[in-house]
Amino acid sequence: MSLTPYILYSDGKGNIFEDTSLYVVGRSGWDAMPIPEDHWIELPQGGNLYELPGRRGIGIDVKTGEMRLCEKGWAVAAFIPPAHTGFFIAAFETAPDAPTLPLFCYTAVGWHDDKFYVPAVRIEEDIRQECGGFDENKVKAGVEKLMDAYPHNRLVAHLANNCALTYQCPAARNYFIGRWECPIPASPACNANCVGCISFQPEEESIVSTQDRLTFKPSVEEIVEYTVPHLESAPYPIVSFGQGCEGEPLLMWETIRKAIIEIRKHTPNGSININTNGSKPDAVKALCEAGLDSIRVSTNSARREIYMPYYRPNNYEFEDIIESLKIVDSYGGWTSINYFVFPGMTDRVEEYEALRQLIKDTNLKMIQWRNFNIDPDWYLGKIGVADSGEIIGVKQMQELIQEEFPNLKFGYYNPPMERIKGNYNKDFAH
Repeated sequence: MSLTPYILYSDGKGNIFEDTSLYVVGRSGWDAMPIPEDHWIELPQGGNLYELPGRRGIGIDVKTGEMRLCEKGWAVAAFIPPAHTGFFIAAFETAPDAPTLPLFCYTAVGWHDDKFYVPAVRIEEDIRQECGGFDENKVKAGVEKLMDAYPHNRLVAHLANNCALTYQCPAARNYFIGRWECPIPASPACNANCVGCISFQPEEESIVSTQDRLTFKPSVEEIVEYTVPHLESAPYPIVSFGQGCEGEPLLMWETIRKAIIEIRKHTPNGSININTNGSKPDAVKALCEAGLDSIRVSTNSARREIYMPYYRPNNYEFEDIIESLKIVDSYGGWTSINYFVFPGMTDRVEEYEALRQLIKDTNLKMIQWRNFNIDPDWYLGKIGVADSGEIIGVKQMQELIQEEFPNLKFGYYNPPMERIKGNYNKDFAH
């Protein structure tokens, strides 16, 4: 079957239609281009559609084969759920007065044979954040039970009221259901000023943060009290410092170090992980000595010149994040990068070369190919990228990297110790 989906548009009132006079195209960097047939999959369960106000979709005229705008309504994009990586952004032309888009990913989407299609791949088999896997009643019952068990624990209260119930955070909800990865927000402050920060945006910015940041510094006792029972009772347990609702956990490294030592006095089970910007290699070393098992360092690029204008770091350099990965590897720990995928930037030739070098230099174990949640025009403007360089294509880049580094794992989540030490490809979460 030939698969060339039609473009979608929105009437501004929440209704979405297909325009059968235009085939959908994708965007890479600043350029619109046709999407190869083998890139399309059905929009996965848990995916959403967004209208993009002030933006007209770009498509290919079914009759003439020329590119033109869809004038019927606003452009439409898809949010693809966790465990999937998008290959193309939605292609649109932005009016000068269009509002900045909120911090979500904007994947191209089309309509074919009564179904929505997106150019994407399922990069991870783990089901830990599938929408269908959450029973709201179980989450609420878990919140009640654990709030009763730890009535004075501010972290448990934060994870309950803020994360699980208000923001429907999958990690927090999993904790309250008693399974898999348990979040440990640890730091109210940060040492970077990321353009697309999800927990803190300056008042003069045109977008709002998607959630409220942690407002207190947790104590060692608060951390240990609820994480030890999780490690002892949950299937495939992980506890993770560094969450979307906080600043940079390494700023609280002394507390985290003491907490790791204390946790390990009580239980050898599971994995202790940190999600971080990797800015303090000395702190990372101290955590490894205390018993840290794995690290995930977030980055929008393997290149300093793209990293610095996005992260806008205070008192640390791009080189520090590389050093942190090397340190964890030297202690035999698991190293991942949380790699923000932006078609047209991630798959540039020079980015590919820089990523290859980073993998070799750090002996990297895993890439978590995460969709970048950001307005594409806003992002490219903020980091000062005006031209589209030579691109390989995200799908092709993943294939090239996998071919050259067959032991490097691809995924979306931090793996539990059972995967790290056992049969990595066995499906643990099902």
